[in-house]
Amino acid sequence: QVQLVESGGGLVQPGGSLRLSCAASGSIFSIYVMGWYRQAPGKQRDLVATITSGGNTNYEDSVKGRFTISKDNAKNTVYLQMNSLKSADTAVYYCTAQIVPTGRRDGMDYWGKGTLVTVSS
Repeated sequence: QVQLVESGGGLVQPGGSLRLSCAASGSIFSIYVMGWYRQAPGKQRDLVATITSGGNTNYEDSVKGRFTISKDNAKNTVYLQMNSLKSADTAVYYCTAQIVPTGRRDGMDYWGKGTLVTVSS
């Protein structure tokens, strides 16, 4: 089985920084894309950023210039460095990845359980 486990959430003041991590583990053959979504209270889950196996990145407009997504292929881990945080960034952040499990030919979408980020003074 494949699992995604996030870490690094917490409470931070406006203007502060946090770094989220998400490690994929289990029977993994390859990983196509890894990324982060977030869901604020009462709102839908929205894309934050993605990174492909080749290192191409994509960001939601409101986080461009403030957030940076990166990955460590050797550790099957994706990171989200969040700077200049605003109260509007408060949400549960979910890691997602399109992974080809060992023994399969096609990729499957996996999700972590989420980590809460609260930006408040």
